[in-house]
Amino acid sequence: MDPATATPSGALSSPATARNTGPILEVLRAHLPARGRVLEVASGAGEHAVALAGALPGLEWTPSDPSAEARASIAAWTAQAGLANLKPALALDMLDKATWPEAEVDAVVCINMVHISPWAATEGLMRLAGRVLRRPGGLLALYGPYREAEVATAPGNEAFDISLKSRDPAWGLRDRDAVAAAAKAEGLAFTRRIEMPANNLILLFRRLSAA
Repeated sequence: MDPATATPSGALSSPATARNTGPILEVLRAHLPARGRVLEVASGAGEHAVALAGALPGLEWTPSDPSAEARASIAAWTAQAGLANLKPALALDMLDKATWPEAEVDAVVCINMVHISPWAATEGLMRLAGRVLRRPGGLLALYGPYREAEVATAPGNEAFDISLKSRDPAWGLRDRDAVAAAAKAEGLAFTRRIEMPANNLILLFRRLSAA
């Protein structure tokens, strides 16, 4: 997204989004299909959705968030962008299966949710991805900080983890292997780990057989 773009009325904005959108786009462009349907879980303010849908016009991009305030922000950014491939935000809650869609998609993208939600939300995300990614090769892409058994956690991430737990004891950095195990239980194989700026990772998972 162009950093100079004015924030529309009713929209939220984050400096971190402006910093990480470019690196995230570079990875997703290399791994998402050229055409297809993408469901973004926990879209937050909607800035990522607008930037990614705008840069990947062959993909039908559907954002979502359980927060009414976030969905209002997504709607404001969407209206300003005027992108034909960016759909209205869904009210999806990873803790409430009644809100989950049934429609098949080619990819699920989730940016900065896993550590800012209870573990049950990650389990819900994996169940949802297992439901909507039905064809072999279907992609689940996660972005954020993780703990890894073989890699020392950066001091900044340790401090971030403490800060998250002070806000909500159910939040915090998750163990990458535990996330991969939750995905595997839903038929999704951990296929790639990509280092990102500011001690973040993109983790890619693929459905290896038809659901």
